[in-house]
Amino acid sequence: MTDEEYMRLALDEAENAAALDEVPVGCVIVRRGEIIAKAHNTRETGKCALDHAEITAIRDACRTAGGWRLNDTTLYVTLEPCPMCAGAILNARIDRVVIGARDPRAGAFGSLFDLNALPLNHKTEITDGVLADESSALLSSFFKRKRQKTDKGDATE
Repeated sequence: MTDEEYMRLALDEAENAAALDEVPVGCVIVRRGEIIAKAHNTRETGKCALDHAEITAIRDACRTAGGWRLNDTTLYVTLEPCPMCAGAILNARIDRVVIGARDPRAGAFGSLFDLNALPLNHKTEITDGVLADESSALLSSFFKRKRQKTDKGDATE
């Protein structure tokens, strides 16, 4: 499969998050052509700040792999990882990260700052812009709906 095909699967996960009224971010982890984990954001439904798509997928991939080192893997994510997720990616020794949309507010692989540029013991290869328009459109429409609900007084938050 190609980067675009794997990113489409990550977008499917993001759609699953949106269906739960979660911020639509999806993630897929691949090792040697095999999907070993996929996940989407569940912070609201799980009531846990750690329930980002990347963290959940990394946890599941470690279980599947039988260890915490995720060498020979590529992580596909629809939105640039935040500092927490970028740190987890580096600590898990993930070789490559493919990003859909950049995140100028919290992106930790080049947008706000670059955790990969620090003198840490692992570096990951970054590929960005894969299906960026689709990833951005999904996020934009989600937040537009949230703002409309707030404007109408229907927000639950």
